[in-house]
Amino acid sequence: MKKTFQGILLDIFYPRRCPVCDKAVKPFGSLICETCIKEFEYIREPYCMRCGKELDEEETEYCRDCMSHRHLYNSGRAVFAYKCMSDSIYRFKYKGRQEYAAYYAECMAKRLGEWIIKRRPDALIPVPIHNAKKRSRGYNQAEALALELGKIMNIPVETKLIKRVRKTVPMKDLSVSDRQNNLKRAFKICRNDVKLSTIIIIDDIYTTGSTIDAISYELRKAGVKHIYFVTLAIGKGL
Repeated sequence: MKKTFQGILLDIFYPRRCPVCDKAVKPFGSLICETCIKEFEYIREPYCMRCGKELDEEETEYCRDCMSHRHLYNSGRAVFAYKCMSDSIYRFKYKGRQEYAAYYAECMAKRLGEWIIKRRPDALIPVPIHNAKKRSRGYNQAEALALELGKIMNIPVETKLIKRVRKTVPMKDLSVSDRQNNLKRAFKICRNDVKLSTIIIIDDIYTTGSTIDAISYELRKAGVKHIYFVTLAIGKGL
């Protein structure tokens, strides 16, 4: 994507950081260092036909999580394996590296652009975070991703359709059932006239799908017929 004059000036005075090594990007004007491009590992086939996790056996269509749990979304895909980019995502979420979103979204569009277009989404919906967390962090990382991806692919982004109304505890060490209980009544649709038929939920990480399911539940109640997701990275599940 061609940079604006303002964007070039920002790169000069506030050098963009590489999402891999976190140093000033080389060469100047790039989104990632040339020497770091191969550090992130793309998800490869075979992958789960429901959530997109890599599978160990080609004969199976679904991962263990999806075989044992019925999801409320149609299907989803992820770009990278979480393990290889956990440090990068941590800086993106908690250390103010919002600038990483440009490279992340570029990878999403390059790797999953065709899949996204085939879904014919009316809008991208970033997973919301609680207002208190957004004030503390300064931004919502999923929203930053969605806005960059929407700009690249010319897809509208709905940032105010659904909000997080209840603060939840970190889900890293919770079981599947605890994650589900943690997310009960956590989200709320903000409009009565939802006129979207097909949407794609955008988030940074997918592990068990509990967050995507909780949002899908609210969207289904509002009349959204087709719900997909795209995440930057995907974990191994629980």
